[in-house]
Amino acid sequence: MKKIFTRTIDFTKVETLIYHLPDGPALSVNMTGLEDLFDIEMEMGEICDTSDIDGVVHFFPKGNA
Repeated sequence: MKKIFTRTIDFTKVETLIYHLPDGPALSVNMTGLEDLFDIEMEMGEICDTSDIDGVVHFFPKGNA
């Protein structure tokens, strides 16, 4: 099932990307200067964008969402 409405993430507001790995651990990446290297919207999984609130984007890869 494809999502009809998608919201683009403004990575200029993102300070930290938290990548939730399968089986529980999480990898935290400081995004300062790395905005152009990540295209998280092309990944398979769920995204929780709270960058407007606290500067954090959580990514749950498919199978861990």
